[in-house]
Amino acid sequence: MSNHTIAIPVEDLDAATAFYTTAWGVEPHTVTPYYVGFNVDGQEIGLNPNGAAQGMTGTAVYWMTDDLGGKVAETEAAGGTVVFPITEVGGGTSLALLTDPAGNQVGFITQG
Repeated sequence: MSNHTIAIPVEDLDAATAFYTTAWGVEPHTVTPYYVGFNVDGQEIGLNPNGAAQGMTGTAVYWMTDDLGGKVAETEAAGGTVVFPITEVGGGTSLALLTDPAGNQVGFITQG
């Protein structure tokens, strides 16, 4: 399993885009009303203006998996709690967000 995306919940997408463009010194590769994506030295980092509504409490790392349903079930069985259930977000990409027993958030993502 590999780290796929770091997602940052933001309230003001335009302000956050301007800030991170300056901070990272790169232009975003994707700009939509629901996601702004950056590639920073090969790492995907996305700004999510819907993060709070999806239960994000801070920056979350999404880990790539070929079996999203299985990974969510395994993680729940290990004491995790689903915050944002498996959801197709476009382009064949689906993701889910969970918390570990201490409340830390971890995401899983698959691309079909």
